[in-house]
Formats: sequence, C-alpha cells, structure tokens
Amino acid sequence: MSFQTKALVSARWLSEALRARGSTVRVLDASWFLPKLGRDAKSEFRSRHIPGASFFDLDRCSDRSSPMDHMLPTAFAFADFGGRLGVTPGSQVVVYDRSEHGAFSSPRAWWMFRVFGHSDVSMLDGGLQAWIRDGQPVEEGKARKHEPTEFTATLNRAWVKTYQDILDNVDTKEFQLVDARPAGRFRGTDPEPRDNTEPGHIPGSINIPFTTFLAPSGLFLPPDQLRAVFQQAGVDLHRPLCVTCGSAITACLAALAAHQCGHSDVSVYDGGWMEWYTRATPELVISEGRGKHL
Repeated sequence: MSFQTKALVSARWLSEALRARGSTVRVLDASWFLPKLGRDAKSEFRSRHIPGASFFDLDRCSDRSSPMDHMLPTAFAFADFGGRLGVTPGSQVVVYDRSEHGAFSSPRAWWMFRVFGHSDVSMLDGGLQAWIRDGQPVEEGKARKHEPTEFTATLNRAWVKTYQDILDNVDTKEFQLVDARPAGRFRGTDPEPRDNTEPGHIPGSINIPFTTFLAPSGLFLPPDQLRAVFQQAGVDLHRPLCVTCGSAITACLAALAAHQCGHSDVSVYDGGWMEWYTRATPELVISEGRGKHL
C-alpha cells in the first residue's frame, strides 16, 4: 500500500520513515483539548514531543472571525499556515496527538489537509502514547525552525456541510448524519462542555461515540470491526455520509474510520452542535433533557 493511500501509520513505520534517506516526512502535533479540561496543548508539546515535530495549532489555523470554534480557514490562510510549518506539496505529512484515548484532535488536522487538497497525509495510529509505548524517543523544547515554504491549498467544498445543508437534510434525508459525541451529550442527559449550549442532537442523526472506533490500546479498530460498528448503528457505508460532533473535532475521527472502510468521500458539518444549537429553532433540538427554549 502506498503512503498516499495509508491513512494510519504505526510508530515503527514513522520511525523508519524519518530515518530514511531523503525523507520528506513532516510530523505535526495536532493536540487540542476542550477548554474546561484546563490543559495547555502547546505547553505540553514543549515538555515532550516526537523529535522534529512542529505544533499544529487548530485554534490558530481557523476562521478567527467566526463566533464558532475552529471553523475552517480560507484556502489562502491554510496554505500560508502549512508553509510556515515547512510543509510543501511534496511533503508526507503525519499528524498525531497526545490524547489518552490514542486519538482525539489529530484526525481534524488529517481531514483539513485532505479537504484542502493535500492527500499525502496520515495519522499516527495510537498517537504519542503508542510512540512512547514502542520505545521511540521524544524531545522537549520549542519546535525546530523550518524555512517557510510554498504550499498550495484548494478547498473541496463537497466535503464541507453548512448549517443550511444540514437543515435541508432534515427533510430531504439525502445523506446520513453520524454524531461522534458521547451518548449522554447526544441524548441530552449529560452537559455540553461549552457555556450557553445545552446537549441534544439534530433530528435524524445517528450516535456513534468516537471512542467506539478505538481499541483499548488507543489504536483504531481494524476495518472489518469498523464496518461492524457502522452497520450495528444502522449506517449504510454505500450511501452518502456526513459526520458531526460538538465543533467538528471528533467528527473527523469518525470520517477517518469511514475512510478505513473504503468510504473516502465523507463530509463534515463544520459548525457542529455548537452552531446547530445556536441557530436552530427549539423543535429541531432533540433532547431528553432541557432542550432549547427561546
């Protein structure tokens, strides 16, 4: 299997690729944590990261004018951001994060590179904990400096769903909608991690919590087990599929899981539940809890 078609790579593979003569691999730490956890991903990067890695700041690489969290930036802004990290059109990008789950935020970076036209991108399966568990080295300190490069980006709009797209789909049901948030938040019985947002879900959406796609080790389940997860939830992988979550972070983990099953054209609702709850009318906020009241 070629690098371009390999969405997941192992710690051993990455170690060998970094040592290979003429390596074009660029490693990016795309760790991000929910604000209420009180963790600083950039500070944790400085304390320990894969040698040679740069920090991919999901909050900075976003539409800073939007009231929603880390919405996609423009293609120009993404190209500039990637170039400042030393990524070129010929780079083999590998992203990872330091979540205790093995994957949490790095699939968002994986999807961003793909949606902006850079297909040579993989995620380190199991993240930083798998790298360390394999006995691979880490380093501390700031990221090594890279000379800015010429990087290009073109947005694939077909892979990005808007609020209006999701609203229309409530009636048309042109695509399936999978919500990757934990079950309690989906049902409306557990609180959302953001202020002024109640839990619940979009009408007709299907809940598959993102951790369902991961083994206890933090590695992704093998494709046959991933297919079974989708099938048991009632998702037809032969039909159009869109994924969502709170703010399009773990939605991208669900997109990667579908990609592993051969469904590579999954779209993402970029605004996520954060936008839906803000804009939708109360009857379109389905909840076993408080719901939405004007």
